[in-house]
Amino acid sequence: MNTFVIDPMVNILLLIYGFLGHNFGLAIIAFTILIRLITLPLTLQQQRSTQKMQEMQQSKKMQDLQKKYKDDKQKLQEETLKLYREVGFNPLSGCLPTLIQFPIIIGLYQAIILALAASPIQLLGLSRRFYPFITGMSALVPLDNRFLWMNLAQPERLPIGPNSALPGVLTILVVITTYLSGKLATPPSSDAQGAQMSQMMTLYMPLLLGWFSYSFSAGLALYFVVSNLLQIAQYAAFGKVNWRNLFSLRPPAPAKKP
Repeated sequence: MNTFVIDPMVNILLLIYGFLGHNFGLAIIAFTILIRLITLPLTLQQQRSTQKMQEMQQSKKMQDLQKKYKDDKQKLQEETLKLYREVGFNPLSGCLPTLIQFPIIIGLYQAIILALAASPIQLLGLSRRFYPFITGMSALVPLDNRFLWMNLAQPERLPIGPNSALPGVLTILVVITTYLSGKLATPPSSDAQGAQMSQMMTLYMPLLLGWFSYSFSAGLALYFVVSNLLQIAQYAAFGKVNWRNLFSLRPPAPAKKP
């Protein structure tokens, strides 16, 4: 984890920080854009997988299976997996971009905490992560942890009273943008169970990422907001946004059968 995720992130963040005039907030934004570009092939794969899944759910073979085994869920699952193998479709292929986000989230959180080291011991630990072939890294620390009104090393709170526990602006934006990105990108499903599952994910993911943003450093919340906005823009650019889902609290309507 340290060698392959955290150390590269620390060095990349510091290099971007130095290039952008010692602004760590802008460094996180630029780093998020870089991550999105790197994972773009995986995101496109996820979009193709989602489209393929939707086409298969609407196919005559799938409808025949659902009708034939409507009272035998286990058999229906077995025959569905068999059909996937016949057409060479892997239903897990669309999960990879989502799964790869978790080590990025963990690595980014650790990298932010390490990069914002302030005490002599922390600075020593940070210096041990510098790549020896990159010069001038030690001159960049300690970093400026202020960005706009926030301390990026601490969880953001609304400034109402000295001990305010209210979530900050970024946490609220994380919940909103995660919900929007989920709603806009959710395709219609051909069955009620699939629609219900999509609805659950659309509701749970904003709450989960909102909790991360509330509990951990504001730098992580900044990453979530920028990443969500880029995802919405990306889906819109490729014409994959389902605008009808935006203002609907109901599960996506089942796709019409041919």
